[in-house]
Amino acid sequence: MDLNLFRVFDAIYRAGSLTEAARDLHLSQPAVSNALSRLREHFDDPLFIRRGRSIAPTPVADTIADDIQSALSLLQDSVHRGQHFEPSASQRRFVLGLGDTMEFLLLPPLIKQLSASAPGLSIHSRRLRRDQLSRHLALGELSLAVDVPQTVDSSIEQPPLRSEPLCVLMRADHPLAAHALTMEGYLQARHIGVSGRREGALFEDIQLQQQGFKRQVQVRGQSYHAACHVVAASSLLLTLPEQLGERYADLLGLALQPLPVLTPTLDMTLYWHRSANADAGHRWLREQLIALAATLWIITILQVPRSAFNWEPNRKQ
Repeated sequence: MDLNLFRVFDAIYRAGSLTEAARDLHLSQPAVSNALSRLREHFDDPLFIRRGRSIAPTPVADTIADDIQSALSLLQDSVHRGQHFEPSASQRRFVLGLGDTMEFLLLPPLIKQLSASAPGLSIHSRRLRRDQLSRHLALGELSLAVDVPQTVDSSIEQPPLRSEPLCVLMRADHPLAAHALTMEGYLQARHIGVSGRREGALFEDIQLQQQGFKRQVQVRGQSYHAACHVVAASSLLLTLPEQLGERYADLLGLALQPLPVLTPTLDMTLYWHRSANADAGHRWLREQLIALAATLWIITILQVPRSAFNWEPNRKQ
């Protein structure tokens, strides 16, 4: 059987569309349709059936998908295994999937490090589309990605990269900046929140609501960069990851306070497709990112003054 048919199956399975699969494979749609016909004949099953504007896998397709993806990964591993990678001489190009925050925190020190150890390496940063993350990694459109934990295909490696406590940013002359921030002061203040999603509760609000607290979010934005400038020009408070807060506090002369309630940390995960496991160059870059994360971000537990918990708020019923 032609092994290229498995690549076609995998592309259709991931994309849920013959048109998208053809585009991903740089093939014509008739060529993809012809390959699917051959697969259907071989497995004696339709494999994919139309459902509205997309196509859905049959039970047979779901059954064989993992095996086909594993086989393709093994073939890719065989290609990479034994390859030598010399960072100082490499001219390779890697594409990183990073959101605004990770690009701000991670890219400058990474480029500084690579300029010394791998000056010929090319790094491109692209905005993440979370609903397409597995697909972009599988197709090689992204080499690596850094994002919050999320559901991805079984073919995606996803070790934790770091955990970040939250903090609160405010103007240096804000009345709450003169003393340790209490829960009472935090909840009575007005806030700006940041989310890349159009709708849905913010991460910190979900955590607060689980403990019976509710704050006043007056402004909701899409960018921490813009939100920090709003904080500098207003009386709003911004809750954000500690490392990011420290950077903007220094840049804009803002005050930084611990979040006066214990909440889960904001976790970040490193993602890549398992077909790159044996790629020496890819492995080297992964190691640099992991080492850099360990250097830049120290996992801590917020030390909140005991007085911050002495106040009994009006809890949301």
